[in-house]
Amino acid sequence: MPVCKPLSAALVLTAMLSIAPPARAEISGDPLAKIGHIVVIFEENRSFDSMFGTFPGANGLANAGDRAIQIGPDGKPYKTLPQPIHSKTKLADPRFPADLPNKPFDIARFVKIDDKTGDLIHAFYQEQMQINDGAMNRYAAVSNAAGLAMGYYDTSKTYLWKLARQYTIGDAMFHSAFGGSFLNHSFMVCSCAFTWPDAPAVAVLDANGRLIKDGQVTPDGFAVNTSRSVYLHGAKDTDPKKLVPPQTAPHIGDRLDAKGIGWAWYAGGYDDARAGQAAEDFQFHHQPFAYFQNMAPGTPGQKAHLKDYKDLIADIKANTLPPVTFYKPIGEENQHPGYANITDGDKHLAELIGLLQRSPAYADMLIIITYDENGGSWDHVPPPKRDKWGPGTRVPLILAGPMVKKGYVDHTPYDFGSILKTIEVRFGVEPVNERDGNAYPMRGALQ
Repeated sequence: MPVCKPLSAALVLTAMLSIAPPARAEISGDPLAKIGHIVVIFEENRSFDSMFGTFPGANGLANAGDRAIQIGPDGKPYKTLPQPIHSKTKLADPRFPADLPNKPFDIARFVKIDDKTGDLIHAFYQEQMQINDGAMNRYAAVSNAAGLAMGYYDTSKTYLWKLARQYTIGDAMFHSAFGGSFLNHSFMVCSCAFTWPDAPAVAVLDANGRLIKDGQVTPDGFAVNTSRSVYLHGAKDTDPKKLVPPQTAPHIGDRLDAKGIGWAWYAGGYDDARAGQAAEDFQFHHQPFAYFQNMAPGTPGQKAHLKDYKDLIADIKANTLPPVTFYKPIGEENQHPGYANITDGDKHLAELIGLLQRSPAYADMLIIITYDENGGSWDHVPPPKRDKWGPGTRVPLILAGPMVKKGYVDHTPYDFGSILKTIEVRFGVEPVNERDGNAYPMRGALQ
């Protein structure tokens, strides 16, 4: 299996120094001690360069160099990018020309930001091939969308860009695990991959770890590609053998419960999905806590912690938001290529964050907005090496709140373990495992 080269020596050194356990937030002078509410908003499938590659002061497209030149299956640079393929038709997307230059391009020249592009493959083994030992030059070749992987949008007119200019943008956030939403959601809550010892669709690798046949599960029994829970799934999922069995590994909710710290995972469309009436764009694999045995339907954990978007709005308005909040928008508002656009999700964020900012809880709030993975879109920064799971490609990170630095670009290397570490340090709870235990908390963006 391909592995990724590390970042520059200076950046790796920064990451290594961060492994030392940080002081508890209760210690006088720690900026995390001022935070009373942490709100994590988890968007979908955009790389940093594809949304913020032209952001002032950030490590963006201007620094791409040779990593912007994509190579074909023969190992040689494309003369022109292969014409983008649309995920629905499986044919060349006629909105794009067949002779795009071999470099990043502005998608809005062909597909407006309030329209939808095709989707792009974003899977465990394929992303490692795209990263290509840190060369970042096989995103177009190892893609079902071809040249679309090199597209970006100018988001300078969006609400999210304005929020980033007002507060802090992080340009070194990497999604925690190679591949797609399913695996990165599990890493967001447990810094782990779910186990599935008797899975029906197991990937086949050759003696060198190269992919021969793709599957949902690795040969050693870890679920890495899109899979639904035995506890929460669609009406067509009638065979329990094709559903992820109950998980018993510890998760961040367990650690918070052990200390009596309130928390909730809010999701758009959750109540309808739980009632068997899921909206067409409700994504079952975006609900990571639903895979755990102690969050099964009807358990005290499920009743206390897994909630709908309307509950989030009610809790904000009633000033009953728990100290730790996770929020997952429903499909049409999560900015996922293929079934959503950037504009609708941006408007939704503006409404939600405006509501948060008008609430009493905002006085001590840290809002963390990030993306679960890159969605198959290229980025020029090679991810550092942590372990066999990742991290993967760079994704956007925005931090906002009264204690967040204004107009700041945070170059500290993070992955989703850093979000868990921030929660753990602030509220004095134990790490879930060594991955988040060794991560760097988001102190640098606070004042």
